[in-house]
Amino acid sequence: MISKNENELFEAIISIDNIKECKNFFYDLCTPSEINEFSTRWLIVRLLSKKIPYRQIATETGVSTTTVGRVARYMKYGHNGYNSVLKNFNDKKN
Repeated sequence: MISKNENELFEAIISIDNIKECKNFFYDLCTPSEINEFSTRWLIVRLLSKKIPYRQIATETGVSTTTVGRVARYMKYGHNGYNSVLKNFNDKKN
């Protein structure tokens, strides 16, 4: 169950108007290593969606195949967050 604080964080995120505001919010909210971790996971999602093999993704990103597998598992069995955002992201890029 989502706590009130979590819900308010998510509401704050969707209230962001542009990429500059988004960057500033996340740079204040997260440590540089957290930003790097999030960025890497997002890259893994995009590479997995292109059917790139786990080992190749691990080599390209510098993460373990276990991490790639974990992201893949959430893409398949998670809350559909990666997939829905990926679809929105791709739709806006095209």
